[in-house]
Amino acid sequence: MRMFSARFAALLATLAALAAAPVAMAATSAPALPVVTVSPLNGTPDAAPSTQISFLGAPASSFSHISVRGSRSGPHTGKLEAFSTGTGASYVPARAFTKGEQVTVSAVETVRGASRTIGTTFTIGYLYPVRTGSTGPTGATGPAGATAPVGSTGAASYASLPTIHPPLVTVTKPAADPNLGDIFLTPVDGNVQPGAMIVNPQGQLVWWAPSTPGHQATDLRVQSYLGHPVLTYWIGQVALGHGIDGTGVIDDTSYRKIAQVRAGNGLTLDLHEFDLEPNGVALVTAYEPVYANLSSVGGLSNGIVEDCVVQEIDVRTGLVMFEWHALGHVPLSNSYSPVPRTSGGVWDFFHINSINLEPSGNLLVSSRSSWAVYQIGHTYGEILWTLGGKHSSFRLGPSVRFAWQHDATFVSSGAIEIFDNEDTPQAGPSSRAIEVGLDFKHWTATLLHQYVEPGQAVLSPSQGDVQQLTNADEFVGWGQVGIASEFSLHGTLTFQLTLPPLVESYRAFRYPWSAQPVTQPVLVAGRASGAGTTSLAMSWNGATDVAAWRVLAGSSPSTLAPVGAPVANAGFETDTTAATTAPYVVVQALSSSGRVLSTSAATPVS
Repeated sequence: MRMFSARFAALLATLAALAAAPVAMAATSAPALPVVTVSPLNGTPDAAPSTQISFLGAPASSFSHISVRGSRSGPHTGKLEAFSTGTGASYVPARAFTKGEQVTVSAVETVRGASRTIGTTFTIGYLYPVRTGSTGPTGATGPAGATAPVGSTGAASYASLPTIHPPLVTVTKPAADPNLGDIFLTPVDGNVQPGAMIVNPQGQLVWWAPSTPGHQATDLRVQSYLGHPVLTYWIGQVALGHGIDGTGVIDDTSYRKIAQVRAGNGLTLDLHEFDLEPNGVALVTAYEPVYANLSSVGGLSNGIVEDCVVQEIDVRTGLVMFEWHALGHVPLSNSYSPVPRTSGGVWDFFHINSINLEPSGNLLVSSRSSWAVYQIGHTYGEILWTLGGKHSSFRLGPSVRFAWQHDATFVSSGAIEIFDNEDTPQAGPSSRAIEVGLDFKHWTATLLHQYVEPGQAVLSPSQGDVQQLTNADEFVGWGQVGIASEFSLHGTLTFQLTLPPLVESYRAFRYPWSAQPVTQPVLVAGRASGAGTTSLAMSWNGATDVAAWRVLAGSSPSTLAPVGAPVANAGFETDTTAATTAPYVVVQALSSSGRVLSTSAATPVS
């Protein structure tokens, strides 16, 4: 490990200077030409060896005479690949760069006959390989892969779908407004089957997608992709408190996977953020542990630090459109996380856990380990201002200070919502959701609202979020403690549900959701104890518009006729008996108007 000490002593000793380094060639552009952002950004100290060079801000046809040269590996040929959005292109080198070398990029941008030279200079980092089973600091989610056996405490079982065992949800405060939508969760731990889950306001299961062993889901929510409502979530493995080997999944309203997103430049998609922008672009997080000299903050000269990376991904092509690294922009000394002093310890100095695209086009980034929220310029990647932490740009008013926070989002031009964990280690009396007003004239921050669990001090060591609903209520996911609560603007609890003990959900959301699965309803049928009857259990995982079920029976799959009146839908699974001894039965899912939505396969009676 001593070999890394000399190589990185100079590299990370100059982080403060790199944080202020401008993108010189882009900043001196002629006024007639669009500003182009070149990633990796100028001064990036630890780009991945397989990085591509991204040009964002002008059509791909604008770029020519591209030169990419490594200080050790020499010139790199490659291919220029256009973004599907028409707003730029990535130059994909034919071979990887060499660890520790400096890479210099130049290109000519030409628009309407005017030309200029643009470019960037960055350094290739020494990446530390992360393996599954690695341990690390708390701050994301716990271990994944627990599979609950049938009959486990807190787990549901269904005759029609015997392989799924989602956790039971308990509504402790009925929803004041059931029409505001369903609840979206990603339960894990507590000896229950992990997965992605939708429940209705009564706590009844709507949809369950179990995770494969060793994997878990996070961040299930409704977003828009190319103008259409979609269901999105992250699925992958967890190590060192963040996601590895992850994939962002985009499902349509039939639960068909229409797209998948992975991180680029040789990095893996992290669990903390998967946010869809207009035009089919995704904002995602990635963690990049690198070898570094940490002696300036009391660590080892051959230490390992987690860099945190923001990437903008063109979903349709998988190309990286923009990349920002915390290292090179945020000093190591800003962190509240203790520095490891033993060999092999990985320091989570920043711990990114949310990205929010502002109306201005800039990015709002939450850093748990520095107790701060940063506004990042989307052109040059500079830090425009900092809220909280050791060097806040704002003077914090009473009760504004937050610690170990998650999920910072803009709710207006001058207000931010934050889930304030205050725990691990404990920094305050309880976790809370807060809305902070920002005065950019006087650079002050004021507490506008705070939401706490009534009658109890809840401390959530990790995870959590806050979402403003369409009626101005606030929906709060309490992360590790497995609670989701809704509050009125004045702080009154209007809805609450809980997961079983020790079961957690990274975030919790509430949205209106209408879906009709591409799959058929499923049915199991058996002879009932009563003479001349058949027992039935039916379900249609994910369907939201089933009002009733019609039973058909017959001597063969082609000779079926209705049996009795339709049976009202009873939730995720409906159990009933039918007055028939026919050897085959079928059920039809009916809408409230009586329209047939879908029909099960013909099922033999066992």
